[in-house]
Amino acid sequence: MTFLPMSEDAELSAEALAAAERQVELHGGRITNMKRTLLGHVPSFDAYMEWYTLKDELEPYIGERAVSLFSYAISDANDCLVCSVFFRRILIESGDDPDNPQVTETEQLLLEWGRMIATEPNNIPAEFRARLEQAFSPKLRLILVAFAGLMVATNLFNTVGRVPLDEVLYDFRKPGDTRVD
Repeated sequence: MTFLPMSEDAELSAEALAAAERQVELHGGRITNMKRTLLGHVPSFDAYMEWYTLKDELEPYIGERAVSLFSYAISDANDCLVCSVFFRRILIESGDDPDNPQVTETEQLLLEWGRMIATEPNNIPAEFRARLEQAFSPKLRLILVAFAGLMVATNLFNTVGRVPLDEVLYDFRKPGDTRVD
């Protein structure tokens, strides 16, 4: 059961409808349950939609697939149903196996880092940070950490808000996972 109100289109303010239209126009996709929930407060919606700005900044450096793998690693480690299944869908639809992806050395580094960011951000070993410094420029590390922060915030919003899983994602849950919120 959802903890936060999720408005129907008829209940949204003109400002919220304009924000939704702008989001779809700029980044495509659709208004998911999370976005619909956030539209109840447009400044909150706008803050969370900056995730797309950072995603667009990262893709030229590491590629769309690596962004999805990094996002999935963070979301899966955080046990965020909505976000982890969202990225499982992207990976599956592009021919990947999210449970056993074939990855490059850089993608493996992002998977490991994503899990550490979600589970032990205060204990990332110095040796691992050195590998990150070798792989990514200071500017890219900054963008990656900022992006990871927004991913964690998105995980938190969905989990604490008990935002229900979009029905279009049901078939992409891990085998045996029947959760919907």
